[in-house]
Amino acid sequence: MTISKGKKIFFASDFHLGSPDEASSLAREKKIVRWLDTIAPQAQMIVLAGDIFDFWFEYKQAVPKGFIRFQGKLAELREKNIPIIFFTGNHDMWMFDYFTNELNIPVYRKPQQFLINQTKMLIGHGDGLGPGDKT
Repeated sequence: MTISKGKKIFFASDFHLGSPDEASSLAREKKIVRWLDTIAPQAQMIVLAGDIFDFWFEYKQAVPKGFIRFQGKLAELREKNIPIIFFTGNHDMWMFDYFTNELNIPVYRKPQQFLINQTKMLIGHGDGLGPGDKT
């Protein structure tokens, strides 16, 4: 991938939507949606690098409750052809294919290597990669 002039790759992680309580999580979700609105014109790609949710449990026939503003904004950005990639962290490791199937957002469980402007970049959440870090 080559970054186009005037464009950027945005990285975000550890939003922990759902924690510590519903009110503060909702306020944080609204700020994140405003941030996504702000960066959209400049975004060549958005990388969500784990722990976006504070425990996301995905089931075959049910959509996890909450965070509809955030999910709606992601859907809108994808409809504008802004690539978004998602890495699971230790708090959202129970993600399976909902984001891929419904939002067209690939979900990675392990760090991935990308070639960006002829530079190899290893991108991932990072939990469990440090010495002695086994979570």
